[in-house]
Amino acid sequence: MKGHPDLQSLGPNLPIEQWTLVNAVQMQAKSYGEKEFLSFENGEALTFAALDQLTDQLASGLQELGLKPGDRLLGLMTNSRDFILLMIAVHKRRAIFVPINTELKSSFLQHQVENSEPLIVAVDEDLLNRFNEIDLPSLGIKQILITGKEQKSGSNSDLSYGIPTTNIATLINSPISSNAIASPAPEDVCTIMYTSGTTGPAKGVLMPQGHCYLFALGTVAAMELTEDDRYFCCMPLFHANGLFMQVYASLLAGCSAYVAKHFSVKSWLDTVIDQEATVTNALGVMPEFIFRSSPSPRDHLHKLTRIMAIPVAEEWGKAMEERFGVVLRQGFGMTEVNMVAYSDPDDPVMAGCAGPPLSDFFEVMIADPETDTEVAVDAIGEILVRPKKPFCFNLGYFKMPDKTVEAWRNLWFHTGDAGKIDAEGRLFFVDRINDRIRRRGENISSYELEQALNQHPEVAESAVIGLKVEGAGGEDEVKAVVAILGSQPDPVAFLDWCTPRMPRHAVPRYIEFVSELDKTASGKVRKQAMRDAGVTDSTWDRESIGYRISRD
Repeated sequence: MKGHPDLQSLGPNLPIEQWTLVNAVQMQAKSYGEKEFLSFENGEALTFAALDQLTDQLASGLQELGLKPGDRLLGLMTNSRDFILLMIAVHKRRAIFVPINTELKSSFLQHQVENSEPLIVAVDEDLLNRFNEIDLPSLGIKQILITGKEQKSGSNSDLSYGIPTTNIATLINSPISSNAIASPAPEDVCTIMYTSGTTGPAKGVLMPQGHCYLFALGTVAAMELTEDDRYFCCMPLFHANGLFMQVYASLLAGCSAYVAKHFSVKSWLDTVIDQEATVTNALGVMPEFIFRSSPSPRDHLHKLTRIMAIPVAEEWGKAMEERFGVVLRQGFGMTEVNMVAYSDPDDPVMAGCAGPPLSDFFEVMIADPETDTEVAVDAIGEILVRPKKPFCFNLGYFKMPDKTVEAWRNLWFHTGDAGKIDAEGRLFFVDRINDRIRRRGENISSYELEQALNQHPEVAESAVIGLKVEGAGGEDEVKAVVAILGSQPDPVAFLDWCTPRMPRHAVPRYIEFVSELDKTASGKVRKQAMRDAGVTDSTWDRESIGYRISRD
């Protein structure tokens, strides 16, 4: 195997004690100046120098709004120039940026707002109505920052929420105040990203500056990025993959990136060609969706050379390489633990192979999930990880000490994923151990989804599971088993009730109405039996009638 390079020699070549995104922005502005860094679907663009200048101005504006070190700013924002500027500006205040999923609604959204306790909420104007059901003033929110559209007036106004509002354009034009710009340390928490659970609400992962920096730097190494590359980013920036592994990897490498609003299999190849992209990422079902698209004479008319993916089926990986003439790189990671392994450039595509761990930064062990003892080479067990550097790992879950303790056991972080390590030291992802559901690249909390379903007036209780079905690209389809109080409701009417109350990716594909849930003698729902049963004769499939959920 070729092995991993010395990460400290890559990117801006900063010493470890200076591994912060703020330092990276400032250094790359000096190195690359007016070179284009980011461009967006709406035609907006940012140079490296403009990123530094505008975030200084925005940080000064945020200081005037009262944002102090340690305060939290929550962002409900689509992929945009405003998103990037706001995140770095918040970091320059030594405050904490909380990007959340733009598909969150109702109780899903309320939990993350309540849990993060933000001082300021930044929201795209088109998404402002998502807060209609939430009593924002009671949560201590002092300011709403409107983003996402060109704002011409810049004047403050009061919305029906009773909270002062400001257009981000106003703050971007603020005069720079030297005392507004802080210098965070690698160990400072800079971001909270929410990940879903199974037995409780979504958890906010406390991510230090160094953790986010290493996320990006590892991608620079794995993808062998240079300043001549152009990254195509089509994943949401509220996820670590889109934000750190693509946008900020481009920052550290000094290369440019094109940021799309979202992934579209229909326009993927055209955009790659038009933007002259050389590298991109493909998460979850994306490789399968891309490959299932009709072959085109344009399949080789691009400049793409490398694609990063989370471990994929061998057939899809090889098919992607052959069809598009690219090299597929794989890796393994989680928001909590960073990207701890990347495939070796000399290795062929192998099913589930994430490559050797980054041994300078992480220890990885495969353990028996019952005893936490290490298993033999090539034996399957739970993937456990712990850091060798204190700042390259999560600092726990925000305001959830019980979940933090639960994740850490015997001085190892328990990922909940099954895997193995072969004789060559390569890490392989096999499957999930616990009841997590993953669909369309998103983790789904079965607990939160069940709580939402249980609000239906005819539902006594519910159980949500993930099913592996053909055409899902190795990810899950959501099945809801619903115990009804009276007569069985119309499935279409039931889904019409569901869609405004839950994220688009969480709306069940399969629904089965029952009189009562199958439980053990102790009252525990038999979810494994439900998974084993799969799609039964009494299961209703929304795709069988062409039921579609719009993106709003």
